[in-house]
Amino acid sequence: MRVKICGITSVADARTAVNAGADAIGLVFYASSPRRVDLEQARSIALAVGPLVTTVGLFVNAEADFIEQVLARVPLNLLQFHGDETPEACARWQRPYLKALRMRPGLDVGAEVARYAGASGILLDAYRPGVPGGTGESFDWQRFPREAERPLVLAGGLTPGNVAQAVAQTHARAVDVSGGVESAPGRKDPDKVYAFIAQAKQIN
Repeated sequence: MRVKICGITSVADARTAVNAGADAIGLVFYASSPRRVDLEQARSIALAVGPLVTTVGLFVNAEADFIEQVLARVPLNLLQFHGDETPEACARWQRPYLKALRMRPGLDVGAEVARYAGASGILLDAYRPGVPGGTGESFDWQRFPREAERPLVLAGGLTPGNVAQAVAQTHARAVDVSGGVESAPGRKDPDKVYAFIAQAKQIN
């Protein structure tokens, strides 16, 4: 089980996540998000987590020039696309990437996973019209495919109180959380971070 703590906005929160056993941290480069970070914040955080934790940059329909600026300044290991990016737009950076799919009614998950065949993985998140992510809502976990062509990451409405159930029901091998381990948007609660990772990884 791999765990990503997303929406990190400070070095202190990044170190908390790493010390608690997070496999990855997420930096949000989306201007409308309360968890967004600027380039200097992001660089400081990325340099603080060390070489063995995956640093993920999250983008939503970002302009190519902006992504270039981020990549020139911030050492990212993985890109995460949360908007309407095409497979070609995701692949152009020649870096491993995750593509987020919002689980709207009627979405053919298998077809979308096949469409993004070049992705390192696919993240399945809750759907709310007009909101690209970070809703704090979950979707029907019965819709989470038991088999897929790409590795799947479960996101959306996860908390220390429900992540063990979510993993047991979906058999997900990776989970992504942001609001479910916060005391306020962009501020992680250390107790929740430790509890979430322990529950996700079934650490007693």
